[in-house]
Amino acid sequence: MIHNAKFVISSPDVADCPKSNLPEYAFIGRSNVGKSSLINMLTHSPKLAKTSQKPGKTLLINHFLVDDSWHLVDLPGYGYAQAGQQQRAKLKQMIERYCLLRESLCSLFVLIDCRHEPQKIDMEFMEWLGENEVPFAIVFTKGDKLGKVRLRENVETYKTKMLETWVELPPIFVTSAESGLGGEELVNYIEGINHDIQNQQEN
Repeated sequence: MIHNAKFVISSPDVADCPKSNLPEYAFIGRSNVGKSSLINMLTHSPKLAKTSQKPGKTLLINHFLVDDSWHLVDLPGYGYAQAGQQQRAKLKQMIERYCLLRESLCSLFVLIDCRHEPQKIDMEFMEWLGENEVPFAIVFTKGDKLGKVRLRENVETYKTKMLETWVELPPIFVTSAESGLGGEELVNYIEGINHDIQNQQEN
């Protein structure tokens, strides 16, 4: 369980991110996927992800310190329809540089709206992550918006689609910022990785 979280800094590029050895977990997804709501639910801080959302902040890499032991990172969304081509290219470069160069990144959480069929932009982004050996997990959001049967069917459809090109599936979580569904599992997953890192350092 997360006890406290606070905003640290917004950075325009990975080179400007905090110099830290703390484990880092980044959240990313298309616009309107529910990223801010999920971050606020996980941290029990209703306004945390909004505190850094002043005009233009959504175009930056936002760092939050969690329990003084790890960083949660709110990355800009990809594929903004309203963004111009030049801005989209700039965001794409920022995201790719962060994923490839941020040594403290332990896992990237790719957020997917569970109500939609697999989208080409998400599939291509995850293919890119796999090709570049960036560790990631899939987090389905808005799980409260569907009935249990439909939710399970949609998740299975996604798995089937991914297995057309993937030998092995990444970790998958189903969440809801409204009901809290999946929040504990997600935090436990992060804490498990942190525990393994600590054990490796001690040994």
